[in-house]
Amino acid sequence: MLARRGIATTLCARREAHAETIRKARENAAYLPGVALPETLAITSDWSDTAKSADVLVVAIPSAHARAALAPIAGAIRADANVISATKGIEDGTLQTMTQMIAEIAPAGVRLAVISGPGFAAEVARDLPAALVAAARDAAVAEQVQRLFSGRSLRVYSSIDVAGVELCGAVKNVIAIAAGVSDGLGLGSSARAAVITRGLAEIMRLVDAGGGKRETAAGLAGLGDLVLTCTGDLSRNRRAGLALAAGERPALEPAPSEHRPIAEGVANARSVSALAKRLGVEMPIVGAVYRSLYEGQAPNAMVEELLSRGLKAEF
Repeated sequence: MLARRGIATTLCARREAHAETIRKARENAAYLPGVALPETLAITSDWSDTAKSADVLVVAIPSAHARAALAPIAGAIRADANVISATKGIEDGTLQTMTQMIAEIAPAGVRLAVISGPGFAAEVARDLPAALVAAARDAAVAEQVQRLFSGRSLRVYSSIDVAGVELCGAVKNVIAIAAGVSDGLGLGSSARAAVITRGLAEIMRLVDAGGGKRETAAGLAGLGDLVLTCTGDLSRNRRAGLALAAGERPALEPAPSEHRPIAEGVANARSVSALAKRLGVEMPIVGAVYRSLYEGQAPNAMVEELLSRGLKAEF
């Protein structure tokens, strides 16, 4: 999208063989089949060399592998660069958001931001209309990112609630697995609506406890992305829930394969559950997804568990 607008842009692949395949085909068949890449888009596997000259770095690496991928090139990142996370996840073990992790390994002075919201890559890459949110602690940095990504088919809003935007992006993937389970078990549209609504309540509680703003959860990064991920056919997390309902067990520790996009919610069911426990936040849907993925609880038992909880006020 940036290259089409005449902005000098380099796409960094992990392996040279993959980079060469993309260069020759002008298509990333593994992740964006059918999308022609502009001739002006440079493609490389030399991340360090690219980072040395980049004004802006966009990090779109699965959260489970982000630190290992970025640490070797951290020293090459310019201290005056903007580093924008497009990764939706919480790091396992440290329970850090992606900007917290990047701040720990990147040079001091780097300007950090996050871009998130309801935008399937396959649709955004085809110039279909979408709206996202760019967040940074410095409003001026958020507005820079907003201007960079805004275009004819993409509307970007700005925010200074980095924590809220990142936590929304991580949790909605886990809730989408629950929505996929519900759909896979044939529980109907009413059940899916309940998962989305009560999932949003869980997101709000975690955002509040994690230092974010509840209103962020009602916006694009929260409700918007939650609805998309829980209902869209392109959602990898919803598909993971459908598979779980069918008795298939998703890989709990997926390798960073070039040819298999990762459902972030699988790894983040564990990290979000741990973060909720650390912060003392009640998240029954997230907890049920975690038990189904990591403790072998049957999907129908997950539903029974949620329905049998004690009665309470909605708010």
